[in-house]
Amino acid sequence: MDLDGPGRDVQVGRRPPYSEEFRKDAVALFRAASGKRTYAAVAADLGITAESLRTWVRKAEAPATSGGRDADVSVAEELARLRAENTRLLRAEQEWRLEREILRRAAAYFAWEVK
Repeated sequence: MDLDGPGRDVQVGRRPPYSEEFRKDAVALFRAASGKRTYAAVAADLGITAESLRTWVRKAEAPATSGGRDADVSVAEELARLRAENTRLLRAEQEWRLEREILRRAAAYFAWEVK
């Protein structure tokens, strides 16, 4: 068995370890910091390397600076992604509020029981 033979470094059919949505969210998080946080700080929060984040940010900036029809498509896609994210966050907020109300009631009940 030759482990150092030809084709050793070829990875056919390998999927990227991070989804495209995760990459876009990571780029958006870095951009939201508006230069107040470094690549390393944002990457550490996400559990990825700073170089991965830097590469994703550069790739995301490339189509935006090229202009033309491709930029319009990516803007439309970004708008759709942001709307979906907004909907997801609104639902999460509703769940959070319901959870908070239930916990408030439980705390009031147990406080009354202790007296």
